[in-house]
Parts: sequence; structure tokens; C-alpha cells
Amino acid sequence: MSRSSKKGPFIEPKLLKKIMKQKAAGDKTPIKTWARHSVVAPEFVGHTLLIHQGKNFVEVFVSEAMVGHKLGEFAPTRTFRGHGRIVKRVLAKT
Repeated sequence: MSRSSKKGPFIEPKLLKKIMKQKAAGDKTPIKTWARHSVVAPEFVGHTLLIHQGKNFVEVFVSEAMVGHKLGEFAPTRTFRGHGRIVKRVLAKT
């Protein structure tokens, strides 16, 4: 279920504060965040975020097309390893 339109999108306050601080300073260093549930705001465009993936961080450069999506969408947590392996059988010579 989505968030009420009356409340507006959820943006992590600490993350927004860090972005605004970087914008004022003109700094472009990546910002580490664990807030995968936060929505990408227009203020994030042009910044690089390090989004936590469960074990490590994924570097994501925020573009205009990402606005409105959640940060977790850009750092998948599961790795697909395939449905099955085709294994060659070696027949023993008798």
C-alpha cells in the first residue's frame, strides 16, 4: 500500500540534510546511506549515493529519471545465479 498523498513522499531527514549541506559547499563526494526506503527527491539529482546492499554499498549517480522512485530499487539485494547448471557427464570406459 502506498503512502497517503496528504503526507507526501517519505524522504529520510538525515539524508536530505547531508545533501543540502553538500549543495551549499559544492562538494560531490559520495554519501553513504542505509535509507533504502527513502524516496529520491529532486534535490538529489546530480549527487552520488552509496546505497547499502546488505553486505556492501552500491554507488549510484542520481539522475532526473530516478525522481519519485525509492533508493532501494537501484541497489538489488539478491543475486540471481541461474536456474540450473548443465553438467557434462563423463562416461567411464569399462
